[in-house]
Amino acid sequence: MNAMISTLVGLLWLSIIVFITHGKPLNLREIPIPKDLALKLSRNPQILSQASTDYGHIIHENPFAVLEPTSISDIANLINYSNSLPHSFTISPRGQAHSVLGQAMTQNGIVVNMTQLNWYRNGSGIVVSDCDVKNPLGCYVDVGGEQLWIDVLNATLKHGLTPLSWTDYLYLSVGGTLSNAGIGGQTFRFGPQISNVLELDVITGQGNIVTCSQEKNSEVFYAVLGGLGQFGVITRARILLGPAPTRVKWLRLIYNDFSAFSTDQEHLISFDRRNDSNGADYVEGMLLLNKPPLILSFYPPSDHPRITSLVTQYGITYVLELVKYYDTNSQANITEEVDNLVKGLKFVPTFMFQKDVTYEEFLDRVHSEELILRSKGLWDVPHPWLNMFIPKSRISDFNEGVFKGIILKQNISAGIVLVYPMNRNKWDDRMSAITPDEDVFYTLALLHAAKEMDEVKTFQAQNHQILQFCNDAGIKVKEYLSGNKTHQEWVEHFGAKWQQFEERKAKFDPKRILSPGQGIFQ
Repeated sequence: MNAMISTLVGLLWLSIIVFITHGKPLNLREIPIPKDLALKLSRNPQILSQASTDYGHIIHENPFAVLEPTSISDIANLINYSNSLPHSFTISPRGQAHSVLGQAMTQNGIVVNMTQLNWYRNGSGIVVSDCDVKNPLGCYVDVGGEQLWIDVLNATLKHGLTPLSWTDYLYLSVGGTLSNAGIGGQTFRFGPQISNVLELDVITGQGNIVTCSQEKNSEVFYAVLGGLGQFGVITRARILLGPAPTRVKWLRLIYNDFSAFSTDQEHLISFDRRNDSNGADYVEGMLLLNKPPLILSFYPPSDHPRITSLVTQYGITYVLELVKYYDTNSQANITEEVDNLVKGLKFVPTFMFQKDVTYEEFLDRVHSEELILRSKGLWDVPHPWLNMFIPKSRISDFNEGVFKGIILKQNISAGIVLVYPMNRNKWDDRMSAITPDEDVFYTLALLHAAKEMDEVKTFQAQNHQILQFCNDAGIKVKEYLSGNKTHQEWVEHFGAKWQQFEERKAKFDPKRILSPGQGIFQ
């Protein structure tokens, strides 16, 4: 009898929904939501306001409600309910919302507060495998998609283990970085974070809970990694681990010549292509430009005047940043290893600077800067960033046309500018992430922070000018952490992968419910 009543109620709801929504967009205010879901949906104005923005503070989209899940099933039920409607509503998983162009938002849909899952895992959100640290082959950690990488680091270090590939900032969710790629100074050696995943639990856009890996349900596995949230919600990731070092030698070398800078960077990442264990463990690079702010906090205060003088003389200088890990077993040899690494590098003589810090201090270095910026009210401000990959064959043209021809010449703040190379053979082309089609390519990150919207427009205009320069010069860049593209621009972004990407969408999220903030299919 109860089953019959439930069926009749369901049919009645469906009839009402068809009547109300026929021929016009779905309005969640007008449809009955199943009680078990309704109880977990919040329409608290403060919660809705938080879900309507992200780290970028540029795009604002107002969701109808925020799901506060108490289990993985809640998310699957929400997706299944949307799929059951003649006009589905959109769903956007939100971790730390460190996106800058609204990628974690949905207008009038439902945002899923992934962080809420952490409260209901009863301490099981991060589980390190029982393995032999001295022979770590096969060591891994199972991590909830909502967990922060800083917490993963702290948990694995207790076992003498560590993930191998990192982003520069660790207060990001595992599911969030794996939906993009997850890149940093270790990428040249270990690949992006998506290349270090052994297994996933995913809720597809059809509401199916799937365990997948290279061997099992592999198409879901490859689609989701770097898939920009288009195919499923990552609820668990099995991450490869290795032995954790205890300390690092952290060096910055300053160059006044871009060719020498890029040649030395490429030389350092070539150690890994030669399977040479004597190479660096981390390689990045950045610009120091003769315009504010000139960030010199890494360097001894006594050296600030001569660094400033060098930057003033050349207008633009380049900083090669490299790290060598070590521990008590290798402490006796670390000085010699570092000396061998820098031997022959063509930086400006006497402009090599070095720190010796713990492994954790190095990996979590951005957080200390965050605390300073927060204290000055400079963290929760608009961030009109531009991130892209540049083919090695055109990096010199990019330096002349962009670094010198646009950024240095314009009378606006440069902010933080990162540029460093990666090895493409560390990426798996079966995954959804997109890179230039060259063996070595560079990443560029223009990490602007704006104090007001007029400044946002200025930075955005510069970003557009840079992209236009690349287009006019035939430099085939690929944007990273991108958004606000037209349909045709997304097709061009994915290039030869577009058909596969579109087919995967049709297969795993046919109603195009998930992650509308990316703007790929909506």
